Formats: sequence, structure tokens, C-alpha cells
Amino acid sequence: MKKIFPSIVLGLLILGSSCQNEKKQLSESETAITKDTLIPNQLTEKEKAEGWELIFDGTTSSGWRGYNKPNFPKGWEVVDGTLHCIGSGTGEAGAENGGDIITTKEFSNFRLKMEWKISEGGNSGVFYLGKEVEGWPIYKTAPEMQVLDNSKHPDARAGKDGNRQAGSLYDLIPAKPQNAKPTGEWNEIEIEVFKGSVWHRQNGETVLEYHLWTEDWNKLVANSKFPELNPKWADVAKSGVIALQDHGDDVWYRNIKILVSK
Repeated sequence: MKKIFPSIVLGLLILGSSCQNEKKQLSESETAITKDTLIPNQLTEKEKAEGWELIFDGTTSSGWRGYNKPNFPKGWEVVDGTLHCIGSGTGEAGAENGGDIITTKEFSNFRLKMEWKISEGGNSGVFYLGKEVEGWPIYKTAPEMQVLDNSKHPDARAGKDGNRQAGSLYDLIPAKPQNAKPTGEWNEIEIEVFKGSVWHRQNGETVLEYHLWTEDWNKLVANSKFPELNPKWADVAKSGVIALQDHGDDVWYRNIKILVSK
């Protein structure tokens, strides 16, 4: 009995430890599965209480149409809970087959959140405070948060100090830190606009801040490529549409939601 009892106790201890490890592993596995299988394009109870609204329902193009077009363009599709820009294979030149898409509503002060995923060598962007002007592309009226494959697209090496890389205010202010995820992975972004102050956030970090309609803003624009496109480019509107860019490359957007401020 003296020899058997310690063995039994040791065996029970080992079994208990094994069960605890299995439970821990199962718990971690269940957490990972839950996280990975969350249904996109839904608001949490907290977001609902705060007043967030979905501006893409995940199943239809309701609330969106083509820029300077009455309908939703053929170059985009709603698939697997995403707004997918169908790549033309010819880059920016092929974007004419689809074109940018815009919200059917205008917004002034807001927090805009969404996720994007880009194809290899892909380029796109999120515009805000944009206006429709006949004969003009939207980039002549609106600031842009760049969406880009930093590793393969040449624009990542152009501009100044990385100001054409993902998360940047395109050609004006670089996103720092540069924390975009690799091609094929989802990036979480937020654009906050409040009375001319603007913040870009990417994957949980504030990557830039600036202020519209100030002398610093005018100087910033004067030193970019934009005055060559339109001398009044700095005159960004106080209210405008949100747009997703067709740059001829495959790009996916989902979980597009907005919290409007007064």
C-alpha cells in the first residue's frame, strides 16, 4: 500500500494537470474560432448605443452609386460580405470600366470605420468630404486616405517621405508609424473629421493628424502635386460624400460604419 498510494496520487496530479492544459488549449482554440468567424457588417450593442450606423449592409449596394453616375457601376460587386472592386488588369487605365463609388449621403463631422484588403501590387483609396463636379475626378475635390500594397506598388516609393503609402493623406502627409498589413490581410482604418480637424487611424494607431482650412493646410497643398491639377484644390468642402476608389486593381472593403457628430 505504501508504494501504490504515492503512485495513485502522482497519477491524479498528472491527470489533473493534463485536463487543465486541455481546457486551456480548448479555450484558446474557441477564442480564435470565435474571433475568426464573427459575422462582418454588423454593429455591436455598444456601437448601437453610441449611435453608429452601417453604410454598407454586406449584401446589397444600397446607399452607394457611381461617381457622377445614377447607378452602381459594373466594375464593382457585392460578394462574400464585401464591396469588391473588380481588377481590370490594366491598372488606372482600366478604372474607366467601373469608376469610383460614392455614398448617396453627404457627411460633415464624423468617425468613419472600415476594413480593406488589397490585391498584390494593388492601389485604391478612401476619399471624404468629396463633391461631384461634372468632368472632374473626385480626387480634385477630396482628401484621400491611401490604400496600397506597400511592398509591390511603385507609388509606395514615390512622393515624399512615404506620403503615398497606406494610411497616408495621399501626397501630403505620411502615415507614421507605417503599420499596414501585408497583401491579402484585412486592415482596420478610421477617419475622424471634426470641424476641420482630421485624424487617420490604421490598425489601432493614430498615424496622422492635420487641420483643414488653415494657413498650414494651404502651404501643405502648395508643396504637393495638387495645385497643378486644380488651383482651388485646397478649398475642401465642409460637407461631402465618402468615396472608394477604382484604380483598376482588386480591392475589398467591409464593415463600413459611421458615427455622425453634430
